[in-house]
Amino acid sequence: MLLLKDKNASMLIAIFLLFSCQSNDGSKTKSDSNQSTLIGEKLIDRSSETPTDSALYKNSELPIMDRVRDLMTYMTIEEKVGQMTQVERQFLDGDDNISKYFLGSLLSGGGSAPAKNFPRSWADMYDRFQKVSLSTRLGIPIIYGIDAVHGHSNVVGATIFPHHIGLGCTNNPKIVEEVYRATAIEVAATGIDWNFAPCLAVPRDERWGRTYEGFGETPEIVKSMAAAAVIGLQTDKLNNQTSILATAKHFLGDGGTTWGTGLDKKLDQGDTQISDQEMREIHLPGYFPALEAGVGTVMPSYSKINGTYMHMNNDLLNGLLKKELDFKGFVISDWAALERMVGHDEYKKNIISCINAGVDMVMVPGAVPHGNQSYQNFINLLIESIKEGSVSEARINDAVARILKIKFEMGVFENPFTDRSLLNKVGSKEHRKIARNAVKQSLVMLKNNGILPISKDLGQIHVAGKNADDLGNQCGGWTITWQGESGPLTKGTTIYEAIQVAVSSFTNVTYSKDGSGAKGANVGIVVVGEKPYSEMQGDKESLQLDKQDLKAIENIRKAGVPVVVVVVSGRPLIIENEVDKWDGLIAAWLPGSEGKGVTDVLFGDYNPTGRLSVSWPRNMDQIPINFGDPEYDPLFEYGFGLSY
Repeated sequence: MLLLKDKNASMLIAIFLLFSCQSNDGSKTKSDSNQSTLIGEKLIDRSSETPTDSALYKNSELPIMDRVRDLMTYMTIEEKVGQMTQVERQFLDGDDNISKYFLGSLLSGGGSAPAKNFPRSWADMYDRFQKVSLSTRLGIPIIYGIDAVHGHSNVVGATIFPHHIGLGCTNNPKIVEEVYRATAIEVAATGIDWNFAPCLAVPRDERWGRTYEGFGETPEIVKSMAAAAVIGLQTDKLNNQTSILATAKHFLGDGGTTWGTGLDKKLDQGDTQISDQEMREIHLPGYFPALEAGVGTVMPSYSKINGTYMHMNNDLLNGLLKKELDFKGFVISDWAALERMVGHDEYKKNIISCINAGVDMVMVPGAVPHGNQSYQNFINLLIESIKEGSVSEARINDAVARILKIKFEMGVFENPFTDRSLLNKVGSKEHRKIARNAVKQSLVMLKNNGILPISKDLGQIHVAGKNADDLGNQCGGWTITWQGESGPLTKGTTIYEAIQVAVSSFTNVTYSKDGSGAKGANVGIVVVGEKPYSEMQGDKESLQLDKQDLKAIENIRKAGVPVVVVVVSGRPLIIENEVDKWDGLIAAWLPGSEGKGVTDVLFGDYNPTGRLSVSWPRNMDQIPINFGDPEYDPLFEYGFGLSY
């Protein structure tokens, strides 16, 4: 009891000292007036001291903000700026730079993996980096970010779940929570503790290459899924063994950019030209449940709103997000965002503008296209900006306090290393079962002339199409690599492989990519659609089926065989001139690694319940098309879907 009293006395004395040393100089930068701050007082300076084991911030029983304030009194400006810096692992210039620059975070971009891309190798890599971070005088652990947007999709052998557009069609928040819970467990198994997900974009133009990252085209469907995704990742407490820090992205309006304003005069990273009312009614609602669920980080969009880059938007980051919505986590910039906005000669100005606008941690990958500023340069320029008064000490303290608050909540100070007992959960049967269930609930049956469900006892089934036996095409972008790629890039079951095991022993299953050799079959299943793509490269002026797809379907029809078309794609494709020739049509979206979820619907083991979360346009002239538009007349309307 005496020991407990002594600890409490020490804590009270320290807290008194922190508050008694407040500054009254009232110095502010021009943008400070709209800033929200977790640390309102000027902290005492103990940066020349080395904390002992009895330092308050090392006591896990104390309130988190008391620990934050105590730790910050020991920090130099270099250590604070280091905490605000996130570096891509490939550009570290040696592991010792983690400690040399006091880095707060590392990340793996899409496709950035250890030489041996297996779960244990990831765990080894994470623990190696973490040991270096803990060797600093303050022992502040790193957190490690990754885009696990449909499962732990950078890791070979992990379970790959349907992309968001498919999950939106389930209209089932419970399955979304289950998907993200399984994802969190697999991510945690590899040491990684931060996921740049969920994406809460409301895609309003199907030509956008990130359409599949959104749950659907209405704020209602996004709002219904947002909390489930966050809870699945973070659970009820961030310091739980398998909890992963979530990121609500991309704040704000990234799904509403205007054609011609983005990269290559298309959509991505363009300008959302919209009224404040429309922005709040369409693009903001999904963030309310995410924030209520306690999402720890928010990532701004590359895009602009009415000409102002979101990363520089003081009114929306400091004003709306931090003040009006009372967000207490931290804002992480997108990949090399500060460099993309204007020329490299303006980089320092960008740093000042973005930090003052409310960006707390900056993703500085370095040495890559649109990211050729080194993290060393970023650190030096930010320190220089602080010393000259362009960025206030209060703004830096607020950013660092937000970052440290989340780290303490995550429990990484107490448990900084990988829990290797979880490694057997990566790609487990349990998680693949969840994925299969998500797939079958996501499928939308759009047409059925009585051919579906297909009998498992037919004499012969012919399978065709470029996406029938291609796991990479089936998974889509953000799978093993940034853009994704065709072929057997990870573990899973293709739709063709699933068909082979779904039918009875009396049924002969044949296959050709182009639909040849189908004569005599009782039914042809043609799996068509898109090849993998991601942001930047995924914008398309035309969404027509390609010649390869059309040929495969036509060859089946010429053989006199009834045809069921399965579309594997990240968005609706233009099929109006073809669909009347088909006997059945299923939108399978990007189902991921579990092709058996598709055959569950094809062969009647599951009565399809999926309903469109996006409108299916008749032709390109209708795009953009969204539910509620004047003269709304899609080929298949929002919410449409057939059952058996």
